[in-house]
Amino acid sequence: MTKRTQDGEAFSDLVLEVFRLNGLLLAAGDQLAEPAALTAARWQVLGVADHGPAPVANVARIMGLTRQAVQSTSDALERDGFVEYSNNPHHRRAKLIVLTDKGRAALRQVEARQVEWADRLGAVIGLQTLKAAAEGLKRARQSLEADATPDTRKTRK
Repeated sequence: MTKRTQDGEAFSDLVLEVFRLNGLLLAAGDQLAEPAALTAARWQVLGVADHGPAPVANVARIMGLTRQAVQSTSDALERDGFVEYSNNPHHRRAKLIVLTDKGRAALRQVEARQVEWADRLGAVIGLQTLKAAAEGLKRARQSLEADATPDTRKTRK
């Protein structure tokens, strides 16, 4: 088995921590959203749609999710009255997700809970640590994006 460099080992450690953190964040998101009859996934879709009507594909791109996953979540949100679909003047088939009053009220309820949660955890972790972690994750994301381009794939074997 090939050994990783120290840099490669540190990157692998970061990836594992991100995976663990992701699971915990999804569970926390579900807990924050539950009193508003939402899940973390539904909260994410409502949060994007809160910035204005958007097609499913745009929401998926913004959130880094598949279009199919966002479509399924949006359909459930529509059935429960949190969003409605409206015609898209730029595309006949790609309807726009639009928040209803019920969806906006639920989103505001979750946002209020999230503020208290983020402030509490932010105080425990500390501003300097959080800023350094965010910068490190940003650099990791940018490196992964660059590594995924066709030009860089040619150099890998």
